[in-house]
Amino acid sequence: MTELEETPVLIVGGGPAGLTTALELARRGIEGIVIDRRDFTTHFPRAHLLNVRTMETFSDVGIADRIYAEGPPEDQWHRVAWYTSLAGPTPLHGRRIGHLPAWGGGAVDRERYARASPRRFGNLPQLRVDTLLWEQADKAWPGRVRPRTELVDLTLDDDAVTATVRDLAADRSYRVRARYLVGADGGRTCPELLGVQVSGPRALVDIVSVFFSADLSAHADPEALLTYLIQPQGEGGPVGGLLALGPGRWGAQSPQWSMGMHLHPEDPIGRDPEALTQRVRDLLGLPELEMTVHAISHWQYEGVVADRFRVGPVLLAGDAAHRHPPTGGLGLNTAVGDAANLGWKLAAVLKGQAGDELLDSYEPERRQIAIRNVEHSLRNAGRHAPIGHAMGLRKGLSVEDGWAEIGVWASDTEEGARRRTAVEAAVAHNAEDYSQLGIEAGFCYEVGALIGDGTAPPADHDTATGFTPSARPGHHVPHVWLRTATGEQVSSSDLVVAEGLTLFTDAGAAEDWRAAAAGSTGCPVTVVAVGGPELADPANEWAEAAGLAAGGALLVRPDRHVAWRARQAPADRKAELGGVLWTLLHESPTLPDGDPLAGLKGIAEAGEALRVGRAREARLFTVAD
Repeated sequence: MTELEETPVLIVGGGPAGLTTALELARRGIEGIVIDRRDFTTHFPRAHLLNVRTMETFSDVGIADRIYAEGPPEDQWHRVAWYTSLAGPTPLHGRRIGHLPAWGGGAVDRERYARASPRRFGNLPQLRVDTLLWEQADKAWPGRVRPRTELVDLTLDDDAVTATVRDLAADRSYRVRARYLVGADGGRTCPELLGVQVSGPRALVDIVSVFFSADLSAHADPEALLTYLIQPQGEGGPVGGLLALGPGRWGAQSPQWSMGMHLHPEDPIGRDPEALTQRVRDLLGLPELEMTVHAISHWQYEGVVADRFRVGPVLLAGDAAHRHPPTGGLGLNTAVGDAANLGWKLAAVLKGQAGDELLDSYEPERRQIAIRNVEHSLRNAGRHAPIGHAMGLRKGLSVEDGWAEIGVWASDTEEGARRRTAVEAAVAHNAEDYSQLGIEAGFCYEVGALIGDGTAPPADHDTATGFTPSARPGHHVPHVWLRTATGEQVSSSDLVVAEGLTLFTDAGAAEDWRAAAAGSTGCPVTVVAVGGPELADPANEWAEAAGLAAGGALLVRPDRHVAWRARQAPADRKAELGGVLWTLLHESPTLPDGDPLAGLKGIAEAGEALRVGRAREARLFTVAD
């Protein structure tokens, strides 16, 4: 094996993390290679929720419009519902237990999400998202996005990494030498070759998902994308989750669906496709339903985070660095966030605009977000059981007795009214999952390629649902609608340049800041002047949102996170800006003292609570074990 190929970046893994990283590099003029042991075709729906920060990135790489076009109409998916079943033999079957607006739906959330981003929430099964990403990456790097090619071995040195790969179709091996390697293979090979461990609970819950086609138009909720079924055999927890998948028609008219079901590891039905198919029918309350099954997937909940995200020239992203339960839809979105963070940094280093030290900021920035998101996903997974418990369902009840308890919940009695009130509160607590704007859009970096200004985060920063725009360093630049000289409306978020850094200031100080930025480093700085004839602020929102006095400035990274803020004009703009740029681009961040694994405590607690089925106290109600 003598063949050696050289490339600036080798990406191992052709899922959302790997392909989005490739597209982030390609749009900045960086070439690379993507390999994947599969054929870039996903045969199971997998993830589907695409939050506003992900859609910003997908807009940058050129696939957002197609996602919106192929996804559901706005009035056919922004709701999650809980039912006893879709139909069935008694009046207790086919009953709606509760519902919530979700993913930017409902009057309140529409306004909140619109304040956070110029993009709206997207929804498209990953089997279609992956295809869009692959097509776009194949155009950007023709011949360098290679299916059926697996990583066999890695050798690291001070300057680069040499990978031994195998072309499975041609049955040949060759080597690829790359300045950097992005491990985005879902954790299958890269972490093991690097000796990277993952920490967190594993094998928490066994799930089987059935991907099928069927006509549910006469039975399914016409507005709910996701419907959970609560029945006695679940002992309080959902027995299944029904997801509409399109394509073309959505809501109750969707032609394709998936049903996820909790399964005991020793249940023999898990090895019998026909029995699993019949269980789907029975849970829906449609025992004679005609179904075409496309695929069946067995998997387990886990919540793990890698102990390291960087090993020399290798950087881990996506599921190779963190794996989440599906509740909250944070897995794919966190992976795309990794790519947005990593893409501009790799490009800046490879172009000589920054030192290798810039890449040292990747791990402390993204790892803290991964820990928070994994913990939140685990807690989301435990928010459904209190609904069934409030209905009267619990462990140890027979199915017959369980339906009797549901009968009490549905009854026109004082106890029935009490249970319905408790159920309503339990349903409302699931807003932590379905209206989690603070998690999705409010995350910020505390340590990394940024310089803090001593200000505190917004009061609601540590909540899942709260979101207050902030220009504090580490936060996403505030989204404010501005107006160009030609009358075009443009978001401040969309004015952030792809290459180099963007410096926002007022029109009166723009020339002084341009002079300060000229020749300060090898990294270009684009000055955006807000408030003058070229870019008006018609609602007078920008200065307050940015927290700037006259002459102040806001320095924003290509991933739209604020790197530095001068709330007032410095005495020596050039010296101040020059020092800031050097610190950001050429110095490793100073990490806090303490155990780097300490942040995993919350993940362990959330995982143990889910494992034993322990319900947490929620607002307005408490459910015992």
